[in-house]
Amino acid sequence: MDRIIAAQVFVAIVERGSMVAASEALDMSRAMVTRYLAEMEQWAGARLLHRSTRRLSLTDAGDATLARCRQMLEVAGAMAVSSLDGADTPHGLLRITCSQSLAQTALAGAVAAYLQRYPRAAVDLQMENRAVNLVEQRIDLAIRITNALEPNLIARQLASCDSVVVAAPAYLAAHGTPRRAQDLALHNCLTYTYFGKSLWQFTHQGEALTVPVSGRLSANESLVLLLATVEGAGISLQPRFSAAPLIASGQLVELLPAWQPQSMGIYGIYTSRQHMSPLLRTMLDFLLEWFERDPRWLQLTGGITLPIRPVSRKHASKLGSGTTQA
Repeated sequence: MDRIIAAQVFVAIVERGSMVAASEALDMSRAMVTRYLAEMEQWAGARLLHRSTRRLSLTDAGDATLARCRQMLEVAGAMAVSSLDGADTPHGLLRITCSQSLAQTALAGAVAAYLQRYPRAAVDLQMENRAVNLVEQRIDLAIRITNALEPNLIARQLASCDSVVVAAPAYLAAHGTPRRAQDLALHNCLTYTYFGKSLWQFTHQGEALTVPVSGRLSANESLVLLLATVEGAGISLQPRFSAAPLIASGQLVELLPAWQPQSMGIYGIYTSRQHMSPLLRTMLDFLLEWFERDPRWLQLTGGITLPIRPVSRKHASKLGSGTTQA
């Protein structure tokens, strides 16, 4: 890990009095602050802070390390860094994680276009259908469709995604067509393992409605549920971008148009804005432009960057018990 950043983190913890305050001052996740402190103690070969529930205090080794860190930061701050050598040009490897359905529908094309624009950049695109620990997995950027944001991370909203309730004509011919959202409780609903497995959220005439659903098939990939829906296995809640071509071809029927399923945000999620690399910064900007040009996504007036707030279990269950839809 970068020892200059580790020194900044350690000095901020001491000056601010807590790791939480240092996290806020540096605009860095608490997980990263904790990790940098652990690395600093490993480098020093000693515990640097006495920790209690009320306060932090320096050990003797911590006091000596603090002085060295301040000297290091003073020297680093005095060094002139020139961007003439291409330091601001995106280069190197960026590790990105997203779901298979989102990668196939949007990210593969977006990443290919990004690499054409920035020939010195490289991307490792990893398919994951559940949220992963970005620090442990060494992920630079996660692209997620979600309303249940994880704590201690930074998110930039890139677009919004509508959902739609769909079924195959064969299923409807055999089991009837639901006329109200409440009727879904009587049908075989195909559910996504990590998102709203038992509760589907709707808005009808300005009022929120939660419908308990159940069925014989659940999966952790929305494309699997989409294909099963086409085969007549049941009713599913799908991202509109995935279902729209099948609705247009007649393979699926859109149900309950007067009941609007909960819209989801599409976020770029990362650990910290502190010392953001040109790779990460330009990728986020590029993806925002990419989604804005594509009519399949609800448009934003601009990228919204926000720290992710903790979501209580009770509130998360209302949003959908998992983290991502696609």
